[in-house]
Amino acid sequence: MRKISIIGAGSIVFCKTLILDVLVTPGLEDTTFCLMDISGQRTTRLKAYLEKIKEKYGLKAEFQVTTDRREALMGADYVISTFLIGGMRAYQVDYEVPLKYGVDQCIGDTLSPGGIFRAMRTIPVMNSLAAEIRELCPNALLLNYVNPMSAVCLSLANSGVKVVGLCHGVQTTLDLLSRYTGVEKSEIDYICAGINHMGWFIKLESHGKDLYPKLREVFEKPEYYANEKVRGEMFRHFGYFMTESSGHLSEYLPYFRRSRETLDTYCDEPLFGGESGAAYYWNLKVSQKYGNQDIFADEPIELPKRSVEYGSYIIEAIECNRMFRFNGNIRNNGCIENLPDNCCAEVPIFADGVGLHPTAVGKLPPQCAALNMTNVLVHQLTVEAAESGDPETLVYALSMDPLTSAVLPLPKIREMASEMLEKSRAWLPQFAGKSIRLNPKVIIPADIQRVSVPTDPALAISERMVKLAE
Repeated sequence: MRKISIIGAGSIVFCKTLILDVLVTPGLEDTTFCLMDISGQRTTRLKAYLEKIKEKYGLKAEFQVTTDRREALMGADYVISTFLIGGMRAYQVDYEVPLKYGVDQCIGDTLSPGGIFRAMRTIPVMNSLAAEIRELCPNALLLNYVNPMSAVCLSLANSGVKVVGLCHGVQTTLDLLSRYTGVEKSEIDYICAGINHMGWFIKLESHGKDLYPKLREVFEKPEYYANEKVRGEMFRHFGYFMTESSGHLSEYLPYFRRSRETLDTYCDEPLFGGESGAAYYWNLKVSQKYGNQDIFADEPIELPKRSVEYGSYIIEAIECNRMFRFNGNIRNNGCIENLPDNCCAEVPIFADGVGLHPTAVGKLPPQCAALNMTNVLVHQLTVEAAESGDPETLVYALSMDPLTSAVLPLPKIREMASEMLEKSRAWLPQFAGKSIRLNPKVIIPADIQRVSVPTDPALAISERMVKLAE
């Protein structure tokens, strides 16, 4: 029996979806699942629920529960990472401290201050996980669902572990494009590439016909535009449609959350359409509602339709040699010519019985690559900061972040970084004993006196040339 180990199986709703996807896949029914979480309480309840499904449908699957990560990894064929470091207490710091300084986040788990600090907490744990995979199951494929996706996968690029990062932005965006163009999803031919949450549909056709003219037409209609203001605005100005919802996307750009006016104009949809703190408050509400309750007590004992998550399809492709195409996050290595080799790119990948085969997509349109680079540089600085524990590099990452830099001057970014670091120390051992050096004061007093300095000879020459020209 193949063994799938889920690290962070306490994220029970998502974990349940991935497991049920495997159970309904022909050829994968006899899988052993090892559910690892630090407490074991939630995973024990999930196991009891899964055992009921196994009994009802006569499945051959086996379910194990452990709080020992090494035990979970021993002999695994596939490792799925779904954990969250710091829980709601860390999420509160990620959202509330930046908001105090005027940086308004909707999700805060991929870029912006929340995403950068989540990377600080997550990357050391992922590197530790990778070391144990090399030791205990060196041939296993790591399917990463942990955010921030790009930074995490970039940190694992040279770990010696087979890894791919998975998201559902491409699949769900295709659903939207199908509705907007009136073309069945199965009839759409596309190429999507870029970075996680900022992929570009550089080809969008149906039976050889370009669908972009139709899409541009409908996005000029208020009733369509209203559903996706941020994505719609980016599409109208940059020419290509992007993955990820408007609320998420608004955090990776400097245009939409920089002021009350732009928030009211583009981010006025509820929840993940752009609402401030949508993900934090939603998760807080869920945790308060269920607490220590068994959420599976009244859950239907049914095998549902397979979800759109890629995980089970990739495992099926490898185990049963059934080719599957998906978009995954890997080290670029030339797949996208005008993005750096040492960035994390989201590109088309084929999976089959031999393994994973990334495809080369050539160059992105230059404006698309340029926007990706504003995020790529932050990813690279973030990984360096998380691995080195250098607080100055952490400040550099925040200072290059598109949203943060659109809202705050440099002294305030440094002040915010210092406060977030102090309130997050419990989850950041690599920063132990280190602090961010704060500027003693902001040197722009109203009565500033300029110091008289000799004129630059080159400047004097240029001034004489201007006078001569006049």
